[in-house]
Amino acid sequence: MGVYDFTVKDTKGNDVSLGEYKGKVLLIVNTATACGFTPQYKELQDLYLKYKDSGFEILDFPCNQFGKQAPGSNEEIASFCEMKYKTTFRTFAKINVNGENADPLYVYLKQQGKGFLGDAIKWNFTKFLVDKDGNVVERYAPVTRPLKIESEIKNLLDK
Repeated sequence: MGVYDFTVKDTKGNDVSLGEYKGKVLLIVNTATACGFTPQYKELQDLYLKYKDSGFEILDFPCNQFGKQAPGSNEEIASFCEMKYKTTFRTFAKINVNGENADPLYVYLKQQGKGFLGDAIKWNFTKFLVDKDGNVVERYAPVTRPLKIESEIKNLLDK
């Protein structure tokens, strides 16, 4: 089982197979629009623009579990990101990343990449880097700015 075996929901509630990302390097991020880390959207977008034509994708999963910092509907969240940070990478439906209602994708990601709190996601903007084969390569804490992991992304793209 790998990342590409999961199906998630887009902002309109439609099923999206992550199999459509096979062969790409992914950065999967749980986000929030009212968080101290929200300005990381700018660096995420910068990375996306720089590497999208080389097979890099960012998968944005808003999550309201941490301080209720992702208020609003899926469409409102996506619109906010597009307008304020000019994001062009894909935003998916809001999910839970911890607890009994955690999205199956995040259950898997947490098993593959343990963090400071073991399986639990500590906060918004936890990042999982996934190689072209769908394997979780690394987990990054919310404080890790996206541009700090650019070299790791580039290395995976060059493989």
